[in-house]
Amino acid sequence: MAIIGTAGHVDHGKSTLIRALTGRDPDRWAEEQERGLTIDLGFAWAELGMGLEVGFVDVPGHERFIKNMLAGIGGIDVAVLVVAADEGWMPQTEEHAAVLDLLGIDRGVVALTRVDVTDADTVELAALETADRLAGLSLQDWPIIPVAAPTGAGIDDLRAALANAIGASTPADPSGRPRLWVDRTFTISGAGTVVTGTLVGGSLAVGDEVESLPGNDIWRIRQMQSHEADRQTAEAGSRVALNVVGGDRDALIRGTHLGQPGQWRETDRLVASIRTVRSHPDALSEKGAYRIHIGSGSQPARLRMLSDDMAVISPAEPVPVMALDRFVVRDVGRRAVVAGGIVLDPHPGDGRLDAGYMDALASATTPTELAEVYLRRRRLVTRQELESDAGALPDAAVAAGGWLVDPLVISELGEALVEAVEAFHRDNPRREGLPAATAASSLAVPPDVIAALVETDDRLALEDGAIRMVSRADPWDEAAEAAWWRAETELGASLAVPRASSLDIDAEVLRLAIRTGRAVEIANDVVFLPEQLEEIEAAARTLGEAGFTVADLRDRLGVSRRHAVPIVEWLDATGVTKRSGDLRILR
Repeated sequence: MAIIGTAGHVDHGKSTLIRALTGRDPDRWAEEQERGLTIDLGFAWAELGMGLEVGFVDVPGHERFIKNMLAGIGGIDVAVLVVAADEGWMPQTEEHAAVLDLLGIDRGVVALTRVDVTDADTVELAALETADRLAGLSLQDWPIIPVAAPTGAGIDDLRAALANAIGASTPADPSGRPRLWVDRTFTISGAGTVVTGTLVGGSLAVGDEVESLPGNDIWRIRQMQSHEADRQTAEAGSRVALNVVGGDRDALIRGTHLGQPGQWRETDRLVASIRTVRSHPDALSEKGAYRIHIGSGSQPARLRMLSDDMAVISPAEPVPVMALDRFVVRDVGRRAVVAGGIVLDPHPGDGRLDAGYMDALASATTPTELAEVYLRRRRLVTRQELESDAGALPDAAVAAGGWLVDPLVISELGEALVEAVEAFHRDNPRREGLPAATAASSLAVPPDVIAALVETDDRLALEDGAIRMVSRADPWDEAAEAAWWRAETELGASLAVPRASSLDIDAEVLRLAIRTGRAVEIANDVVFLPEQLEEIEAAARTLGEAGFTVADLRDRLGVSRRHAVPIVEWLDATGVTKRSGDLRILR
């Protein structure tokens, strides 16, 4: 389903043309119908033939209502630029044509209206002037179709031209993520809150949850309509009305963005390409008072020019945008559209925007290419954030859990990690390795990235949360072996082992012995040799299945209660026994 939008000067017959095409009056307000003047957005739908169903968005032509026009024109696929043959190209025709050009709407038709009240020579001159005015814009190849809506003359030709334009158009947002900019909201008794808008990017269904931005409220779609019919699902390119429940009703106004939860991010600083319209060719002043129009909303914004065709834009309030979103800039003082552009980076960060980064942005033409630029600048970023900003993932990236890392950064971080592990081994020759948490902290990266660094480097190994060099020297050198021999002799003298802290051994050598299985720590400051624990287990089994107390085992082993209590707890923990009241019973 395609969405067709009208554009053109006030009173050139846009609404009349839609009535002729659809049989429906797009003017919703009594004042509009009484005055014959479109004030706000109007909507209608029709079949153009051969089963091609389309929606129409009728926008106001008067310059006082340009804000309303901009709220409705952003989600269209094809446009009808309406020019009255008896008046020709007018100021709002120029402004509306400039808006279509800035939004990249390159498929459409020019309807030359009121030919029934205009002589043939004037009609021909109006067509020639219109073609001349379209030159240099994205509209320059549009066919010009003479029509007379009251008599129906040319309407069939217009339908055919629109069908051809729709067939040649591409989706406005190919991201695969549904989004809807609210252009109307109202309440129905017994149903609740209803919002309308053009769905782009993907489909929605009854029962789906959507998130409203700003505000981050979560809503559930209770009912859905499209073209006056109840629907269970709506595809991208549909005009839809959603009955939603769950959030703050006051948060849903024109300009609110709806999308699936977690898929969209707001920004208060973005980098964009920008160009002025031909009616205002002067360079934009950073001191100007501007409003930026994105989706169906608008708000004040500051501009800082980076070059003649690139700027940093700071909206007064955060807006949810993604790469390649288009926008329009109005000069508040002039009350006119003066520029527009394309979002290049929704989240450039606070760092310096160097020439290499700006050149890379300017040369990137696809979401994938822009994702690569973002990753190069940010070094590492979550997959969710990159998909939200770019609508795609880069071809070259190293995955680390939920993170993506620039391959060049992986190389740099890998070398830094090797240096850190080698330094740790020099300073701590008996320890297993550099704790992974310490490595993550020192390199300022998430733990998942540390794991990926180890996995991609054959020089490193990660065991029990510690990173070691595969080629490190055997920690059991002559000094360590001698120290352990003394401690082993002391421990093996009796099951009434001394406290570990009182052994004549360096603490690091003792930890090494425990780590390599030469000793077993059964409790804090209590260490046994493996063969001693075998003896203890055998004694426990000898006491029989009838059960035994701590005192029974203490007497059997000839140890004190200080030893007996941690021993029975170790027997429980290792599955040899289980506790039943004061007794231990063999499992």
